[in-house]
Amino acid sequence: MQIHELKISAGKKSKRVGRGGKRGTYSGRGMKGQKARAGFSQKATFEGGKTSLVQRTKKLRGFKSLNHSKIAVNLTKLQEKFQDGDVISRKTLTEKGIIKKKEDAKILSEGTLDKKFKIDGLAVSAQTRAKIEKAGGEILSEEQAEEPKKLKEAGQKTGADSKSETARKEQEKTPQTEEKKNKK
Repeated sequence: MQIHELKISAGKKSKRVGRGGKRGTYSGRGMKGQKARAGFSQKATFEGGKTSLVQRTKKLRGFKSLNHSKIAVNLTKLQEKFQDGDVISRKTLTEKGIIKKKEDAKILSEGTLDKKFKIDGLAVSAQTRAKIEKAGGEILSEEQAEEPKKLKEAGQKTGADSKSETARKEQEKTPQTEEKKNKK
């Protein structure tokens, strides 16, 4: 069977109300009033003039930020969950159940530290950095602050971009490149 072979069954025709006929003088619309007139339409939320349910409910203000805040993870928790010499990253924190899969974490300095940890790809406070290094641990790489998304999408230059561009231009002016130009 194909679409052109389908036949529409003879259904009930919708009634055109308000034009005389068997329905009587008012044609099921009642007497006078706004609803009896041609072209009448009403909002779905209208409740006869009283304050509607939509208007009575709470309006939630504000918005949900796309830049999620980081979860604070203290050194005491790391001391409990990890062994000496472990590499602590976002992945290992999720495996131990300290943070959820999509959350970011920042390690804060609350508590003492006896174990040597290696921190990889997490934000670390200055005091925490000092405590980790004092205990003999190290920070392999720290989480970098991302550029604002709007600037990236629009292709505009941020302060960091313009600095890197000037540094690149200075590198081009090194003695090696000048020697090459002189040879030509």
